[in-house]
Amino acid sequence: MSREASPSIAARRGLRRRVADRVVAAVVIGGMELVRRMPDAPLWWLGNAAGSIEYLAARSRRDEARRNLRRVVEWMAAHGVGDESYHRAAVDGRALEAIVRSAFRHHAHYYIELARAPRFDFHYLQKRLVIETPDEVDAALTERRALILVGLHFGTIELPGFLALQRLGQVVAPMESLPNERIQAYMKRTRGVIGVRILTIEEAGPELLAVLRRNEPIGIIADRDLTGSGLPVELFGAKTKIPAGPALLATETGAPAYVSGVRRVGPGRYRGVLWPVPTPGGVSRRERSRSMVREEAILFERVIAAAPEQWLAVFHPIWPDLEPARKTNTGEAA
Repeated sequence: MSREASPSIAARRGLRRRVADRVVAAVVIGGMELVRRMPDAPLWWLGNAAGSIEYLAARSRRDEARRNLRRVVEWMAAHGVGDESYHRAAVDGRALEAIVRSAFRHHAHYYIELARAPRFDFHYLQKRLVIETPDEVDAALTERRALILVGLHFGTIELPGFLALQRLGQVVAPMESLPNERIQAYMKRTRGVIGVRILTIEEAGPELLAVLRRNEPIGIIADRDLTGSGLPVELFGAKTKIPAGPALLATETGAPAYVSGVRRVGPGRYRGVLWPVPTPGGVSRRERSRSMVREEAILFERVIAAAPEQWLAVFHPIWPDLEPARKTNTGEAA
């Protein structure tokens, strides 16, 4: 009897999942549409409030962010890099905690901007984005060609790509797959209207290579090694890995690479930088790839040091040597 009932139970469970997915998608997409239409000022307040609540509620994420940000500000203080407030945070626990709290607020602003991305057209960028490296941007984005725009989980993540497409036309970029297919389709559709063609992670490898060989630009977020297959590098004075994709594509095609970052400086106000990645040295492809990720890491440090609290990677494991401390602090087996 149980065998006969099993298909029926499975069907009901499948139906409930589909209904739940539709409800979640309707709520999320409806909320994103509402946020997209709201003015900047109340959303800035809303983001700060939501981030402050998350800071109080998410203890493990708070601990992870604190460990990672401590490493960043200690490196900054030791090298005399960045604003003095970050140097104080290297020795003052209260100052460090203020940066951790700010990181949660910026995390909330990221989701708000994710919804508002369709508004990032030419006029929006012209009024609200200050480019701090105009010569580098003009040199890189003068004509449509094969190039690799390397971004980070930092600040307003999508803005560098939108700036590139305003100057170069369509940009192709991979995106992590979302569990809800309707939300995934919405994200793909709204970016497509602007001019960003989204690829899934599964199709990204061969397709990005084909795009570069057609002499067209691509964008890749490459500061977190999500697959475990990244290349070793030193970042803020400690060993970690970053994705190999940009380096492998550059060495395979000869396309130039540029590291970019856009940070928030107020409600609907941004400042951005772009720097070329030096041509990698080495004879073999492996040597050139390793040389390139070292140069990428140096530029990542420059981007992040301007506003470490806007580096969203701090909510996730970055450096293996910090993980034993995480396991001990959370009561997990070391």
